[in-house]
Amino acid sequence: MTALRDFLEIPYDQLEELNLAIKAERLARKPVDQLREARMRSISDEKRIKAVTVCFSDLEGRLHMLDYDKKFLLKSADNLTFDGSSIRGFSRQAESDLRLAVDWGAFYWLPADIFGPGKVLVFGEVLERDGTPYTADLRATLKAYTQALFERDGLTCNASNEIEGFLFKGGHAEQRYLELGGFELISTSGYYHSLPGDPLRNFIDTAAEAQRAMGFGNEKDHPEVAPSQFELNYSHTEAAIAADQVQLYKLVCRQVAHRLDMTASFLPKPVTGVNGNGMHTNLSVSRGDTNLFHAADGKEGLSAAGWDFINRTLANANDICLILNSSVNAYRRLDPHFEAPNQIKASPIDRGAMVRIPLANARSTRVEVRSIAPDANPYLAIYALLRTGLEGPLTADLTADRYLPDNIYDAIQYFSSSAFAAQALTPSVRGRYAELKQNAADRCPRKLGSVIKRSEIQFHHEVTNQYLWGRF
Repeated sequence: MTALRDFLEIPYDQLEELNLAIKAERLARKPVDQLREARMRSISDEKRIKAVTVCFSDLEGRLHMLDYDKKFLLKSADNLTFDGSSIRGFSRQAESDLRLAVDWGAFYWLPADIFGPGKVLVFGEVLERDGTPYTADLRATLKAYTQALFERDGLTCNASNEIEGFLFKGGHAEQRYLELGGFELISTSGYYHSLPGDPLRNFIDTAAEAQRAMGFGNEKDHPEVAPSQFELNYSHTEAAIAADQVQLYKLVCRQVAHRLDMTASFLPKPVTGVNGNGMHTNLSVSRGDTNLFHAADGKEGLSAAGWDFINRTLANANDICLILNSSVNAYRRLDPHFEAPNQIKASPIDRGAMVRIPLANARSTRVEVRSIAPDANPYLAIYALLRTGLEGPLTADLTADRYLPDNIYDAIQYFSSSAFAAQALTPSVRGRYAELKQNAADRCPRKLGSVIKRSEIQFHHEVTNQYLWGRF
């Protein structure tokens, strides 16, 4: 019998070659019109593509996806619109329509067994009705900032993220937290220890293969300290690409877990009494092939520019804490008893410090910010860290003992009163973001105690939806 469907399925080794080639063009800053022409030609010529997934992130960092029929997208790529009033933190109902532009440089050929055959993915940029950048689209903000640094000073901002997650039994375990009475671990293996072929290792292997095929540049993957916890590491890249990869990392992990009847969770502290999930973010700035943070004779191998970046980050740590720890649940993680940082200081060895200086060489010298949770909006977080490290005011006493807020209410107050946050984000976006966080916090008991509560899971920005939000 003749097959009724013949949709695109590309072997993993070919996928990796295709995606790495596209990534190289993006790193080389190939002109946008050339990228657009090449990508649209690829879509048009490949008859087995049926749809293009265009994705964007809301103000809190939740990924949204629209599938466009290939023929429609090719005809209408310059006139895509969507209803922004249904997106938390976006436009009001009275001014709901927003535009969506395709960022043709951020294009990915997809593993068909994970995403389904016949689809490709591209990131989008949210625009106002008149075509100007939408202020609450922090992806566009990060891209514009890093591009301006490159054009003005020849600087390239680099980032890599170490993203931890938990694997739980059953699909949609976060949304079903109340119904299930909690989370059920799929493994109690220890750090670096998981037998080949067991459920956790099977998940890690499958996710790593898909990640490699999508051009991440894998380095290592392993079970983490907590039971049923994982981390898949990949190499550093330009900051905007790195932020896209955070979104794809979580998407791939969630999709792989779902296909295995499991849930990949990036809640900062989903399980009481064990280590939480972090997203240690490594940052450096280079000019050409020169890492500007490196100095062989500098303290801890860092240059004056590197230490200046650290000092500005520490001085403004409280003001940006809400950006890096963006949920009620995130403040449970900031506990040094579980290898999580709460001290506003830098250290090469103390893992309770907000900033660590890893052992490195001229190429890999970097600043590692450890006080960041994996539920942070990666575009907002990386932008805030870069803007703070390069431009933040040096007003705090860096010699005093200082600690990060231990609850979201204090973090909201610091953020809402920060002149620097208003300058970096605009007062409107700062206010809108703080309001979202306050709304979620108000649905949780102010005194949380030591046991994780249903409300901090159900109303978490990566978990909640209109149905769950309405069950308050």
